[in-house]
Amino acid sequence: MVDRSFADLSLAALYDTLNPWGPGDDFYLGLVRSAESVLDVGCGTGRLLRRASADGHRGRLVGLDPAAAMLVQARRHRSGVEWVLGDLLARDWGGRFDLAVMTGHAFQVLVCDEELRAALRAVHDALRVGGRFVFETRNPAARAWETWTPDRVRRVTDPDGRVVRVWHEVEGPVAGDRVTFAETFACETWPEPVVSRTTLRFHGPDALSAFLHEAGLTVVEQYGDWRRGPLTPTAPEIITVARRGSR
Repeated sequence: MVDRSFADLSLAALYDTLNPWGPGDDFYLGLVRSAESVLDVGCGTGRLLRRASADGHRGRLVGLDPAAAMLVQARRHRSGVEWVLGDLLARDWGGRFDLAVMTGHAFQVLVCDEELRAALRAVHDALRVGGRFVFETRNPAARAWETWTPDRVRRVTDPDGRVVRVWHEVEGPVAGDRVTFAETFACETWPEPVVSRTTLRFHGPDALSAFLHEAGLTVVEQYGDWRRGPLTPTAPEIITVARRGSR
């Protein structure tokens, strides 16, 4: 059996290789550069805020993540970023941020209604009046999970030069707006593959707006792609910009 700490650290070290910088990162970087204070919820390896800091951002940058292994990667780089281990309920954020972001489809791991409502209330309370919350979810109409099949194998090289194979497989039937899948990582030098199972929730735009409104956040913009294209039935993403009201 693979030691869990080994697996967590190994997979965290692979994260940026598996998810290279792309148009979505450019989209968020532009927002971060224009905000004085930023909370990155589920910051992962912290590359977004590290890049902003390296580019000269002089305001407050806070990266929050519940995975210690991810923050190990973030802290390996010198930066002016504050790294916090935990989730949105880890502390009272005190309405100090101009911008909160959730990248990498992290919003979709908030599966239960109660969990989602608590997270959105915490985002609301972290923002100043007029502050923005920006995140993306996969458009359920595009049915991205139909491409998550084990015949689509990616091969990446880890920091030690080892080739790691990665594939996805949906487990069981799709249950409403929830999809459960396994992500498998295999390397010849590991005693056995590492399997990570995740359930994601695929919200449509109306459901997103309703949850946000309940938390005191108003949708002001929605896009279907990183070029700020319109949200259409076939668009791959639902990129949402919401603003905190006065309450």
